[in-house]
Amino acid sequence: MEKRELNSLKNNPRSKMSLAGFLIALGIVYGDIGTSPLYVMHSLMVGNGGLSKMSTNFILGSVSLIFWTLTIVTTIKYVLIALRADNRGEGGIFALYTLVRKRAKWLIIPAMVGGETFLADGMMTPAVTVTAAIEGLKGIAFNNNVLIHNQTQVIIITLIILSTLFFIQRFGTQLIGKAFGPIMLVWFAFLGLMGLYNISFDWTIIRALNPYYAFELLRSPINIRGVFILGSIFLATTGAEALYSDMGHVGRSNIYTSWPFVKICLLLSYLGQAVWLLRVKDSAAMQAMDSMNPFYQSMPGNLRIFGIFLSAMAAIIASQALISGSYTLVSEAIKLRIFPRLKTYYPTNFKGQLYIPTVNTIIWVVCMFIVVYFKNSENMSNAYGLEITITMLMTTILLHQWLLMKRFNRLLTSLIIGFFFVIESIFFVTNSSKFIHGAYITMFIAAVLISVMFIWRYGDRLMDDNTFRSHFASLLAFKHQLNDLRKDPSYPLYTTNLVYLTKVHDGYRIKKNILYSILDKRPKRAEVYWFVTVNVTDEPYTAAYSVETFDTDYMVSVQLYLGFRVDRKVNVYLRQVVQDLMASGEIKSQPQKYTTIPDRQVGDFSFVLIKEVLSPDTKISNVKKGIIRLRLLLQKFISPANWFGLSYSDVLEERVPLVLGKVSLNRLRLVRKDSSALRDIPIDQPIDDDDDE
Repeated sequence: MEKRELNSLKNNPRSKMSLAGFLIALGIVYGDIGTSPLYVMHSLMVGNGGLSKMSTNFILGSVSLIFWTLTIVTTIKYVLIALRADNRGEGGIFALYTLVRKRAKWLIIPAMVGGETFLADGMMTPAVTVTAAIEGLKGIAFNNNVLIHNQTQVIIITLIILSTLFFIQRFGTQLIGKAFGPIMLVWFAFLGLMGLYNISFDWTIIRALNPYYAFELLRSPINIRGVFILGSIFLATTGAEALYSDMGHVGRSNIYTSWPFVKICLLLSYLGQAVWLLRVKDSAAMQAMDSMNPFYQSMPGNLRIFGIFLSAMAAIIASQALISGSYTLVSEAIKLRIFPRLKTYYPTNFKGQLYIPTVNTIIWVVCMFIVVYFKNSENMSNAYGLEITITMLMTTILLHQWLLMKRFNRLLTSLIIGFFFVIESIFFVTNSSKFIHGAYITMFIAAVLISVMFIWRYGDRLMDDNTFRSHFASLLAFKHQLNDLRKDPSYPLYTTNLVYLTKVHDGYRIKKNILYSILDKRPKRAEVYWFVTVNVTDEPYTAAYSVETFDTDYMVSVQLYLGFRVDRKVNVYLRQVVQDLMASGEIKSQPQKYTTIPDRQVGDFSFVLIKEVLSPDTKISNVKKGIIRLRLLLQKFISPANWFGLSYSDVLEERVPLVLGKVSLNRLRLVRKDSSALRDIPIDQPIDDDDDE
């Protein structure tokens, strides 16, 4: 079969390095990692017993750990290595999986675990960033009036902001998205300038970049948490995975040019907060202050209002980036057939912008719960970060396979990956203590998501198992029957083009229930019978098809090859295929006598979707049967028609029994009514309709 391009659908996702790309990268990529200064130093201070316990060596060691974590994890692993593992410009754990999945079947496990833990932990980002930003307003006077007096008011305002943010998703965020870049440019510049302002009081803070202080703090008794301090340190780099995932939106080159600026600004902010802590650590007034946050307190008084407002904007942008990223992540999982086909909308013409109502609602409910349950950003940060360490470990496993696939030196590859695996394993162990502080909530969410993904994928494979060959038949064997049916005037014409969305296997084998639907259940006479298979390719923007007409003009097998980021508008693509086949003379034109379209040559389409119901005659293990039942239960909550882009098409859904395994049927034997054999058969008393009277 010749493979042909759907030229009108081709797209180039790569973005060239430019000032505009630089700004877009700031607005999309760095929301999470860029708001970390709001709570990292505060988490370190509170975790060690408060300001009174902050010694000079503790402060120096903390900043040193932050710097080297950002350098090793974010800069070296993600910016210098992971960004090279792009799938035609797309990044993220699912894009990485598509690059290496042919190496081993088990690689689907780290992909699923990493993707769902990333999504689960990311649900906390809007809650912790917005809460931390609004907390900065508590007790601040505007025109001699304090608007936020207590934490209850902080919670209420946070809930209102988050609810508004989730509500506007359905309308698209193209306009506010254009403002993200400039706002984040101001935000990072503000971080850097405030950091320089505080560093100017003590330039010797630069010595904290010496890794000696980091190692010394980990073994020093002044650090009451020991190695578990890394749980707070890790908060400084939680946005590294998002940086890799968002590569497709901005391009690798724009991340390369923007990351040095971002890292310098972040580092200056942490160093500045460290200098401020060194200056005030012995102040009784500061030690007595309730919920003191070094980020806000280190600002000059006349700039604090502006800084708080700017941090709130940055928090909202970080939240928006997380929400949009969640849609993209779920959409990619759907197109890889490892997640249920949820209804997806495209509110604007902006490239890559989509809206998944189910995902939006789930994240909103979780965020609301987290804000109410944890009450403040301090408690949230204590529970934040565990799942993302799992995601990073899974990415490391897949990166190892990618490096081997690229034929890098095996010894050097093993040493590099082993180094990252050890570092991230330490972070995982130290973050594990967060489980009892609230991370069990997001771990539960991740477990549910992984279970859904496993049930969907494995159940799908069981239902489409080629080992049950009796459930499949070759289209070639029914070629003449289909020809006779389409010519049989005793049956009314059901439609011009009858389309079945089904997988056509090698040898043109399809499930027998498709042929049963056409010939047995209700003979459906059509001029052309279409059997369409949608293949999701490893490349994100593939748009091509191949056809097989079986030397006829009434049977067509179409293989659509669509990238995992391409919309599933099957009805649109199929009309292009019909026009191409008519132009080449492979099928006849279909002029319509009654139509609103002048000179219409393409007839009407009817799509048939087969919904399988597990038959009680199925003979497989109870475990497999249970997985299939759960898979079919999940399917009840989704609409295949919407996923295939058939919302406005003529669609018929038919229910057919799904029978798997070898089924042995009992044969009835005929006995005469007056036979002695009949008297020997024990039967219950027959029910008479008159018994109810």
